[in-house]
Formats: sequence, structure tokens, C-alpha cells
Amino acid sequence: MRISRIAGAILILLFANITSAEAQDTWSLQRCVDYALQNNLTVKQQVIQKRLADLTLKQSQLGLLPNLNGNVGGNWSKGRSASPQTNTYIFTSFFSANGGLDVSADLFNWFSKINQVKANRFDAQANSFLLEKARNDLAFNVATAFLQILLNMEQVKVNEVQVTLTNSNLENTKKLVIAGSVPESNQADLEAQLAQDSTNLVTAKNDVILSTLQMKAYLNLGFDIPFTPEVPENIATINSTPLTEMAPEMVYSKATTSYPLLKADELRIASADKAFKSTRAQMYPKLTMGAGIGAQYADNSKLPVLGTPYYTVDTIGRVANSNVKVVDTTIHQNVLGQRRVSFRDQLDNTQQQYISLTLRVPIFNGWSARAATAKAKINVQSMELTRDLDNQKLKQDIYTAHANAVAALQKFNASTKGVSAAQKAYDFATKRFNLGLMNTIDYITTQSKLFRAQIDKVSAQYDYIFKMKLLEFYRDQKISL
Repeated sequence: MRISRIAGAILILLFANITSAEAQDTWSLQRCVDYALQNNLTVKQQVIQKRLADLTLKQSQLGLLPNLNGNVGGNWSKGRSASPQTNTYIFTSFFSANGGLDVSADLFNWFSKINQVKANRFDAQANSFLLEKARNDLAFNVATAFLQILLNMEQVKVNEVQVTLTNSNLENTKKLVIAGSVPESNQADLEAQLAQDSTNLVTAKNDVILSTLQMKAYLNLGFDIPFTPEVPENIATINSTPLTEMAPEMVYSKATTSYPLLKADELRIASADKAFKSTRAQMYPKLTMGAGIGAQYADNSKLPVLGTPYYTVDTIGRVANSNVKVVDTTIHQNVLGQRRVSFRDQLDNTQQQYISLTLRVPIFNGWSARAATAKAKINVQSMELTRDLDNQKLKQDIYTAHANAVAALQKFNASTKGVSAAQKAYDFATKRFNLGLMNTIDYITTQSKLFRAQIDKVSAQYDYIFKMKLLEFYRDQKISL
């Protein structure tokens, strides 16, 4: 099979939507992408960042609600303490407890919390686009690694053909040397060439291993697990967008509407602007309302137990110029003992309630509020510069990719002609060498030129397809399968 046909067949696999009967034994590009999206560590890390942003948004939204807190405490005291009955200090030991419930809410805070919620919402949306970008970049990197594996495998095949060919020539030369038709130096030259070709083959096989390890890293697949790219038998012609339809300005115009990073940049600018307004509001007064209820309990709280009341009447005088007596009636009641005040009664007796309004006016806080506001404003400018830099880099990358695609196409066309010319030269050289009309050095040189031309054509073909798919990726943010 000719090298160009092998290369063309393998290239189609990169972008073909393939279903294989041996799905678990080989890896198609689609399977690689799907597996990577589920297991890649970078994507998982970006998922965590998105979850954190979502939680921050939820927390700021709930922060708009009033605060409700309960408290309970206990204390055992011994020594000089305030008596629960008389509120005077006595020497004793007792256990006391207290509890309460309070609620507070910001009535007006110059929209600081609302702007913070909006900032967090923009930030959460930005993280969604960053996650999309991470997934798109991963899909493209997997496709690139897949292409590299196939290219390296093809180069192994070319090197194997070269080793086989050189070895065949060597065996034939050995026979000619024995027959005395050619000098022994021809055999030595071919043995040296075989050694060089064998070294190239080892290098090509090692390149396959290295590119496979890179793919496994993207997949987060165990390095000890076999990985074989899927190569179908029947392959249709690849459908690629013509280079004439991939003008860089057109690709850039389309990319600005679909590139996730630019969308994330715009949302991060909006987030920074709302965060600036939220921070600036901290310099203005804040009105807060609070309310609460509380009660106390002490285990030594007691009340006297009184007996049956009785009365005494005492004459304390007479009305002037009259015999009418003035008497004093006194009610007496004996204290029979003491009883402990129940828990419920103490809660009723010690219950306290309050409602408060607090106006907090910032006057001087070490310039912290103004400094925070100034930093937030600078952060907005920083986010705008980041957007401009990302936009500039995208445009530069697209124009660079287009220039590389043009060069890759020209290189592929030139290498195709080069293979054809080298093949003709090699066919003539083989005939002359077999007739003894060409020395070994010249023959090996001709053979090496064909070998290098074949390698260059395969590499150029892969490189051109890759450059075109890169342009399509910038335009559509996806890899066509």
C-alpha cells in the first residue's frame, strides 16, 4: 500500500464518527473525548470552581433574609453573688441559666447586599463559561493527541518499510559480494544504513509511547492500561472546510460570538463593577432593626410559704373633741417556710423583650472602606484589560493559525510532488544499482531521499488537517466528528 493512501486513511479516523464492533478493545476519537470529559482532572477542578461560585451566590442571596439566632447558657456560682430574690449580694452557691431569641435585619444599607448578590450571580455565570472553555480545550487537546498518535504510528510503518527494504538490499548485496559482482564495501555501507534505519525505527516507536502517555494523561487513564486507537477498514473522504472559506477576519468575527473565554471576561467585568458598587456602599450609613426575647432561671430562687392571715386592732388615738376612737387594723401572716420557684414561673417572671433601631454611620475606620472601594474600582479596570488581552490573543492566534494553514497546504502540495519525484529517482537508481552501474553510497542517498520525502508528506498531510481543524475550532468551538 502506498504511503499516501495509508496517511489518507488514518487521517479520516481523526474526525470520523465511528462505531466499532470491538468498542472495548480500541479507542475512537469520540470515545476518548467522552471519557476525558468525565475523568480529566483539569475539568474536574473547573467543576469544583463552578460549584464554589454557585454556593457563594446562594449564600449571598440568603444573606438578604433577616438573621435569627437563639442562645442558651448555664452557670454554677459559689461565693459572693447577687441573690435572685433580693438582688443583694450574699454568700451562697447556685446554678443559673438563661436563654433568648433575637432577630435582626438591615432596613437600608445603600444596596450593598443587593449589588453583592448581582456580582456573585455574574461570577457564577462566568464560571459556567470557563467550564465550557475547559471542556472545549480538552476536546481539542484530545483530538490533537489522537492525531499525534496516528502520525507517530504511521511513521513507525514507514520506518518498518525502510528497515525491510534496506535489509532486503543488504541480503541481495551479500550474494553479489560472494559472487564477486560488487565490492565488499557496498555490504558495509548497507549494514551502516540498516543500523541507522533501525535506530530511526526505535525512535519512532518511542514517539508512539510518549504520545500515548500524553493521551492517557488527558484521559486520566491508568498508564498500565492498554490504549489502541481505532482504525476502521472502510474510510470515506474527509470533509474539511475549504481554506478559501476560512478567512481569518471571518473566523475571528464568528469566534467573538462563541468563544467562552470572552463571554466569561464580560461577565467578570460586570461582576467586578457590582462588587465595586457593593464596596462603595459600605461608606454610607446603615439602618438596622433588631428584636429579641430572653429569660433567666436560678435553682436557689425561692418564695416564702405563708400561713393563715389574722388581724389585730389597736387604738392609736381619738378624734379631736370627740369620743370616736382611731384604730389601726393590721393583717398578720406567719411565714411557714420557703418553696422553690418553678422553672415556668421563673421564665414568666424574668422575661425581657426589646425592639431596637440602629443607625451606623461610618466616620473613621483607618481608611479601610475607601481603600477597599479604590481597590474594587482598580479591579474593574484590571478585568477590562484582561478582556482586551484575551481578545487580542484570540485574534493573533486565529491569524497565526490561518497563516500556518496556508503554509501547511503549500508544504503538503510540495511534499506530494517531492514523493513522486523521489519515487521515480529511486526506481531508476534501483535498476542501475542491481546492474552494478551505481555505487552503494549514491544508492543509499537516493533511498534516504525517498524515505525522507515520504515522512515529510505524511507529516505535512497531518499538519494541514490539524491546522484546518484548529481554524474550525476557533470558529465553532467544537471538533467536527
